[in-house]
Amino acid sequence: MTTEEQLLERYGPLLSLTDLSELLKRSPDGLRISLQSQSEFALKWNAAKRKVGRRVYFRATDVAGLIDES
Repeated sequence: MTTEEQLLERYGPLLSLTDLSELLKRSPDGLRISLQSQSEFALKWNAAKRKVGRRVYFRATDVAGLIDES
């Protein structure tokens, strides 16, 4: 089973910030602060970010690609 298939099965097509922080074993506030910086980490992960109204989600396909890349 690929990383993408595992993420889709567990979280569906979109991960919330809380889901992503759980997956990366970081606190939600720490992840939020990291994503606001201008680091390489932030640039890569912000590319996977999608806003739906005021909420922020991350595409499971993009997250799987970033995890497999590292």
